[in-house]
Amino acid sequence: MARQVNPADMVTWKVLRRLFNRSRFSERAHILHDSIVAQARTPALFRCYAIPDTLDGRFECLVLHVLLVMRRLRSSGVDGGNAAQELFDLVFADLDRALRETGVGDLKVGSRVRRMAQAYFGRARALDGALAAAAPDTLEKVLERNVYGTVSVEAETIGRLASYVRRQVAHLDSIENDRVITGHIDFARLEGE
Repeated sequence: MARQVNPADMVTWKVLRRLFNRSRFSERAHILHDSIVAQARTPALFRCYAIPDTLDGRFECLVLHVLLVMRRLRSSGVDGGNAAQELFDLVFADLDRALRETGVGDLKVGSRVRRMAQAYFGRARALDGALAAAAPDTLEKVLERNVYGTVSVEAETIGRLASYVRRQVAHLDSIENDRVITGHIDFARLEGE
């Protein structure tokens, strides 16, 4: 069962990070990152779509949402491309920080982050190809291999997640470029909310 995220804790964390951490990343990157992380931690994703509530499952869920937003940013021209790069850098800086906080030694962090980046780029190619493919089950195969790679789930569950991904793509595509570039995105509602 996914842990409930207390919205007050999220707000407190955001305020404290910005006051005391003096991030090297822009406010826009933090807004995008915070929106993605909040969506990727939504308990309904784990409950309704059977995404494994494990480190691997949470990583896959985060990467899936980052990729959906990156896809939208890249379609927004040069400014969107710059925002996408900054978001990528922030996501991996945050993964680096998270590894260190969980006790991974300094000598191992680099190789772990490198493996995560390789996984990210592989998933990016697969998702972009699946969303562009004419065959209707291509996205389902990609999600089964990546999101559900460590567990066995029914085809119906994979189909529901594929429908969710398609809804998010359509929703993100409907947001005006100016809002996307400034980091003001949201996600379509989930089943079960």
